[in-house]
Amino acid sequence: MVRINSWKWVPEDCDLNRVDSVRFLGLMRNKNIGSGRERGPGEGYIFQNLMSLWLITVQFCWQNMSGSHNNLSYLIKMETGGIYRVDIDIPADDWANIADFYDVLVFNTGHWWGYDKFPKEKPLVFFEGGKPIHPPLEMFDGFKVVLENMVAHIEKVFSKRILKFWRLQSPRHFHGGDWNQNGSCLFDEPLGELQLDLWFDPSNNGVNKEARQLNRLIESALKGTSIRTLDLTHMSEFRADAHPAIWLGKKDAVSVWGQDCMHWCLPGVPDTWVDILTQLIGYSLETE
Repeated sequence: MVRINSWKWVPEDCDLNRVDSVRFLGLMRNKNIGSGRERGPGEGYIFQNLMSLWLITVQFCWQNMSGSHNNLSYLIKMETGGIYRVDIDIPADDWANIADFYDVLVFNTGHWWGYDKFPKEKPLVFFEGGKPIHPPLEMFDGFKVVLENMVAHIEKVFSKRILKFWRLQSPRHFHGGDWNQNGSCLFDEPLGELQLDLWFDPSNNGVNKEARQLNRLIESALKGTSIRTLDLTHMSEFRADAHPAIWLGKKDAVSVWGQDCMHWCLPGVPDTWVDILTQLIGYSLETE
């Protein structure tokens, strides 16, 4: 584990200091941060590093939803006939009425927009005005419409005074197959610059193309809005060595737990995300 923490990002033309918890807590006194619930710089960052800060974590998704499957808890519901329904024009109750509560909002998309999560025999079906959209939307076309409606709602309802970020996708590093196809990530060194496009460019149709595919749609939806892009994708693409798979510590751990090439070791890459996010929040609030 010492090995993966021996790497440090050194940005060009600026300083990136480790988070100063005392200073940040003072800056955020009497303020509220909302973050999409995910195992990343929402729960992990605040609860582990700044436990004294009052953080309320909210699902920033769309309904209708029932069930309790992580990020999907309030996003979809199972319909008769084996489809998953997504209402693109109904904001979830969890966050539709809290527009005046938060000072900082951090949105994210998660890893749920993939055919491995919603196979064709049990597809996502997108509804508008209470009726299925015809012709039916494919996965990424539906994602684009959901994004556009969500961003439009945020711009209309949420105050311009609120500092809003949208964290782009966290890259995965499966090699030789996807997570359910015996993919692995037994790397103990970061990837080189020349390897990144081979791994992540959608034109190469690799198993890790999802992050850049979704990022393009997210960035397009955010153009001209008050929501700032928090791009942590590129810097994280290098770190094929920073997932739990190779560092589990036991020879039989992979056979028991599988190859986790999506989540990150802590301490690790998300700590740098924290440093970047707190710098951006601090700078923005101090220069208001």
